[in-house]
Amino acid sequence: MKKIYLDYAATTPVDKRVAKAMEPFLSEKFGNTMSLHSFGQEAKFVLDQSRQVLADMISAKPNEIIFTGSATESNNLALKGIAFNMPKSRYARHIIISSIEHPCIIESAEWLKSQGFEITKLPVDKYGMVNPKDIEREIKPETILVSVIHASNEIGTIQKIAEIGKICRKKGVYFHTDASQSFGKIPIDVKKMNIDLLTASSHKIYGPKGAGLLYVREGIKIVPLLHGGGQENGLRSSTVNVPAIVGFAKAAEICKKEMRPKGYPENKRLTSLRDKLIKSVLKIKNSHLNGSPPTNFEVKAGGRKLGLYPASKLVGGKSQNRLANNANFWFDFIEGESLIMQLDLEGIACSTGSACSSFKLEPSHVLLATGLKPQEAHGSLRVSLGRFTTEKEVDQLIEVLPKIIKKIRKISPFK
Repeated sequence: MKKIYLDYAATTPVDKRVAKAMEPFLSEKFGNTMSLHSFGQEAKFVLDQSRQVLADMISAKPNEIIFTGSATESNNLALKGIAFNMPKSRYARHIIISSIEHPCIIESAEWLKSQGFEITKLPVDKYGMVNPKDIEREIKPETILVSVIHASNEIGTIQKIAEIGKICRKKGVYFHTDASQSFGKIPIDVKKMNIDLLTASSHKIYGPKGAGLLYVREGIKIVPLLHGGGQENGLRSSTVNVPAIVGFAKAAEICKKEMRPKGYPENKRLTSLRDKLIKSVLKIKNSHLNGSPPTNFEVKAGGRKLGLYPASKLVGGKSQNRLANNANFWFDFIEGESLIMQLDLEGIACSTGSACSSFKLEPSHVLLATGLKPQEAHGSLRVSLGRFTTEKEVDQLIEVLPKIIKKIRKISPFK
């Protein structure tokens, strides 16, 4: 049985072109970037090249890119680095996040709360959208940072980042966004979008695991989490993972080529597959879509017909507020873990919520934030498509899913 991978939001396979670019730096060009001899300087040169490539992806300066080991580390560094750079007083100790952030943002914020910081979690609407007016209302003199995820790793909803950034800049508050899911898929310009700090990850764009970045706008001071040899301008001491960073940069180069020419062809291809999947799955009785419906879709959510979803201007084929590769559903009388296991028996890999939380029994905090009840959130299915997804694979899922749901519902304790 040929296995079908439809969990690209969790991680992506390393593109063969990326692996080829990394190979020399695993065994031949293995120098330490801090060494003064030719081996070290060769490694330093390629590190600088990679930094430039990744800076160009978001219209940043090379010196504004800090390499880390993961998006989790970048998010921790952003929140804690800003928090502990502030004067130790009862003022300037307020941070705003959304209620649908990745667990590493939520857990970082909770830890800062235990250290005396005030945390505000913003609500979202039924589509998972943050209202920028809520941010403007919640900002106060003590606020030091706003952190809102660019695109949800679970439901694919894309936030109004430029509008949020404009509000934060006007109020004199730093703005961070976790762009792990959007980086390499849709254009990002940190200057035009008024972003002060941004997180991105290699393994979400067909690069290797073990590499991430944090963009820190020039002039912003943050406190490092790691102290040691002073790598990355003293903000991330550790021997630099040159092979992974080379792979990260190569993966970004490939994504940039796929985004730019002839109207975002890869986004259009994925959008077509995603829309076909959504239309087909919603034909299943008592099925519902989570997140923003594609433009001009007649869909149901939470048991209600929502009608035609209004368009909003965004790149990637049709106007939409959803990533091109994301489809997230919930089904009445279904337990998500059982659904994932049954699909796996058919050779199809999907997920039910965030990969980082897949072993937890609690319902997805993201789905609960959109208004779903716990039993509804437990019946969720996330399908995320990618570069190597074919229409035949999507058709296979469309064929087997109704049968599996019917089978599970027959023995469901929720019915």
